[in-house]
Amino acid sequence: MKALTETRPKPMIEVAGRPLVDHAMEQLGDMAQRVANLHYLPDMLEKHLSSAGLVTVFEETLLETGGGLKNALPYFNSDAVFTMNTDAVWKGPQAARILSNAWKPDKMDALLLVVPKSRAHAHLGSGDFELEPSGQIRRGRNYIYTGMQILKTAPVAAIEETHFSLNRVWEDLFAQGRIYGVEYSGHWCDVGHPEGIAIAEAMLKDC
Repeated sequence: MKALTETRPKPMIEVAGRPLVDHAMEQLGDMAQRVANLHYLPDMLEKHLSSAGLVTVFEETLLETGGGLKNALPYFNSDAVFTMNTDAVWKGPQAARILSNAWKPDKMDALLLVVPKSRAHAHLGSGDFELEPSGQIRRGRNYIYTGMQILKTAPVAAIEETHFSLNRVWEDLFAQGRIYGVEYSGHWCDVGHPEGIAIAEAMLKDC
């Protein structure tokens, strides 16, 4: 986000008059346990989130997506958690509800929320996954990962390292046939770069 993050962390960048982190929390609903990992300029974000009742965990060094989740596991008392990125804006049904309705823990260790390219805005990548009729996913290009999932904690806790990507967890689950996807039926915008702000605001207004 370049100059936009010189004086504030990325989750506090505003889209349509609201910080990105507030757009994210709206998609989680009224979950009892909510934990946020903080690193860059943490004081501003901690103050904002504490008023919403969130627990904050500070990372002195970046632990990557998997390591950050492992670091936060002691704050949860369930065997599966929602994880999400804050650099996106949504228009449509609540994301957490879609995941909850599709979650089948007897056969799933991970359930990723994906969106087809036709309803993904401002995304610069080529695509992430294919969604099979069975609900399982595989690497591909027709669906974009929205940054939100339900993930069992055991595969994360089992990794001995402290710094690792969630991709490492996913690869193990691909091999076991335990990773699935569900399609988001609304519109989703990537706000991981400055141009995404105006595109997200247009999406919220026009789609």
